[in-house]
Amino acid sequence: MKKHIIIGNPIIHSLSPKIHNYWFKENNINAYYEKIAPKEEEIKSIINKIKKGEIYGMNITVPYKQIVIPFLETRSDIVKETNSVNTIFNKQGKIHGENTDTFGFEQSIIKNNFDLKNKNVLIFGAGGVVPSIICALKKLQVGKIYISNRTNLNAEKIKKNFNFVEILEWGKLKDCDLYINSTSVGLKQGENLDLNLNLISSNKIFYDLIYNPPKTEFLLKAEKLGHRIINGKDMFLYQAQKSFDLWHNLTPKIDKKLIDYLYND
Repeated sequence: MKKHIIIGNPIIHSLSPKIHNYWFKENNINAYYEKIAPKEEEIKSIINKIKKGEIYGMNITVPYKQIVIPFLETRSDIVKETNSVNTIFNKQGKIHGENTDTFGFEQSIIKNNFDLKNKNVLIFGAGGVVPSIICALKKLQVGKIYISNRTNLNAEKIKKNFNFVEILEWGKLKDCDLYINSTSVGLKQGENLDLNLNLISSNKIFYDLIYNPPKTEFLLKAEKLGHRIINGKDMFLYQAQKSFDLWHNLTPKIDKKLIDYLYND
């Protein structure tokens, strides 16, 4: 039986085991998927199990998307551009790293019929997933990209790789078309970004990369103010679909049956 895992911390909220185990069953693949919250010093030995065939496929979430990179033997161009990995597997005998987050975010925008060409975007947070979001936004031909982070250091690191990005002081808001929460603030009930969304003009799009809970305080506030909201559900679905395809050369279905199974239990 082919073993698959996701590593991260926190990991309890992850629906990755649920979706991949569903797809294994639907496609008659003899495999299983589980979540692990390892210590950082355990990661190298876990990844080496891919080389040995003890683990068939791995996903990575915060805070390990950069930490795993030194343990890879090959990596895709998008990994080189974003310096972020969320999918690992054995490719022609090598431990190979991929990034399906960029694909997932891009598809989530396309499937929701949001035209972002020449539009302005403000991203809250400067963590490991942000370069993937920036690459997707570039593909979608956005206008200006702003980043705002509580500490400037991580934002400055991102700007070194994407010099067209403009950094905003935390709490200062620009009038943009799309606002993205890329932080983990909102995973726990009652957490909020402490931003004054009343300063933003009407009819904007608010996107939270968090999908569980379905509506964070960030989205609830925006919804009350009449803005359009979207959570990270679609990004999660499409990045997972891409990972599955990379592992098994098969594109699993995303349909109503799957959505109901994942979110309506």
